Amino acid sequence: MPRGTSESPRTRRRGTAATLKIVSGIDSSTALWYASRATGVVALLLLTAVMLLGVGVARGRRPPGLSRFAVSGLHRNVALLATTFVAIHVLTAVVDGYVTIPLTATVIPLTSSYERFWLGLGAVSFDLVLATVITSLLRRHLTRKVWRGIHLTAYASWPVAVLHSAFASKDLQHGVLLITAIACVMVVIAAFLWRMAQAANDIPRAERVSHLMAAVQSCNRDAGAAVPPW
Repeated sequence: MPRGTSESPRTRRRGTAATLKIVSGIDSSTALWYASRATGVVALLLLTAVMLLGVGVARGRRPPGLSRFAVSGLHRNVALLATTFVAIHVLTAVVDGYVTIPLTATVIPLTSSYERFWLGLGAVSFDLVLATVITSLLRRHLTRKVWRGIHLTAYASWPVAVLHSAFASKDLQHGVLLITAIACVMVVIAAFLWRMAQAANDIPRAERVSHLMAAVQSCNRDAGAAVPPW
């Protein structure tokens, strides 16, 4: 082949990029849109993993060969990774110009004109995740009661995040992503049912009624103390 008609590496790279653009639909105007959706899906998967690890740590269970300390460290690191992907998901959605989402809407619910309610749920979930991460980093400066009370809100962040993911856009409403979302919900429900069953088995059958009555009386005392005397 004559030298003048040979294809240079730069030309081949341009041709490959053009082909990928045609096949995937990704270009400079849609890259942030795809990045936001992709990081949102990964964040949901990671948050699901955090939930499962949290249930396992709370029940003292651990995979063979791993200590409780190692499982707790894995739980913490996966939580930080999930928070990172949530932050990228939020920032790419704000920077993307396809729809207008103010930066304040990422932390203050119901301040976005676009999908106000569903994006508001996303802000609530993000706030709960941030509160959990920040208090975990400051754990040595907090009492166990305060830390645990805030940390338990992480369980509320997951279902809120699922609702946000399912209705803020149509990505999780069909196809493989719908199956993925259903699988995440099912495994988390199964984990909580297993935890409840394990907790019930830890109390002898003959003592369960007395434990239940003690819990009810404790709740009644707390409620009575919360009522003003006037």
